[in-house]
Amino acid sequence: MAESNAKTKKKTMSERWEGVKDEFRKIVWADAPTVGRQTAATVIISVILALLIVIFDMLIQYGYDKLIKL
Repeated sequence: MAESNAKTKKKTMSERWEGVKDEFRKIVWADAPTVGRQTAATVIISVILALLIVIFDMLIQYGYDKLIKL
């Protein structure tokens, strides 16, 4: 019974904060050139997708207008 009490003991805020800091030290951050490349790729893909959506929207609108005029 004593073992189960030890496992369920609540941690204090300082113990929790130490755990957070320990986990934060384990993070491997990307270097600046990698972040720059990934940001550029994200922006380029976003612009391409936006253009595709605009083109499809224009085509659908054109087709809808042709159907309405029949």
